[in-house]
Amino acid sequence: MLCDLHIHSNNSFDAENTVEELCESALSSGLGVIAVTDHCEAEFINAGDNCEFGSFDRQIPKSLSDIAMAAEKYRGRLKVLRGLELGEPMHDPAQTEKALAYGELDFTLASVHNLRGRDDFYYMDFDSVDINLILREYFEELAETASFDRFDSLAHLTYPIRYIFERSGEFPDLSLFSAQIDNIFNILIKNNKALEINVSGLFKPMNQTLPDLLLVKRFRELGGKYITVGSDAHTADMVGKGIEEGLRIAKLAGFEHFAYFEDHKPVLIEI
Repeated sequence: MLCDLHIHSNNSFDAENTVEELCESALSSGLGVIAVTDHCEAEFINAGDNCEFGSFDRQIPKSLSDIAMAAEKYRGRLKVLRGLELGEPMHDPAQTEKALAYGELDFTLASVHNLRGRDDFYYMDFDSVDINLILREYFEELAETASFDRFDSLAHLTYPIRYIFERSGEFPDLSLFSAQIDNIFNILIKNNKALEINVSGLFKPMNQTLPDLLLVKRFRELGGKYITVGSDAHTADMVGKGIEEGLRIAKLAGFEHFAYFEDHKPVLIEI
């Protein structure tokens, strides 16, 4: 059974298709389980419509309502899970609590798209910053995020690499951060959290998953139990794309199962 646990509907500011359109695409791609994980950047909840993301107070309840209707409509054909991509949960704890109170969830991805006081890595001018310093700060914040209890899987571990490579054509030397990455993995393992294999990078210039095989293998070597796989689709045509390659990487790394989460409880599926 194929699962895609990182999908965005038009209830995310940067995505295009309805939940129903995503479900139809999932069925045509042979998926059995999806989680719709719309963006909620916690620190910007209070901004309402006065930011690029729009009003999470409106969008996330709408997302959960759309998911509930789709779950009923596609029952028996496709399992549609109530998901959320919770961005920067450590930046504003009060707003993070508000995000998690919008409604019942099956599955929560935790992610970091920007450091405190800085723009999203998507907008960062990497020629004007010390990339190694930025990455050191990023992995420090990921360790802090991994220690947060109220999520299920840590999303796209190497997110900044996507944009660093696109703009420079070079991969930074991640061996400089191996101790920090091991620390993140050990926190996830201690807290029984999953690591996401995000396959979106396969369709970007970097042409690799986030994280790549070597890091997924390291997670397994340290005792990692749970892997989730997600396309990070922002359009219906990308739902399920690359999932089989993500599972191949999990298998090569030593995992015999991947997981989806229902009511925050892992369900293991043999690869």
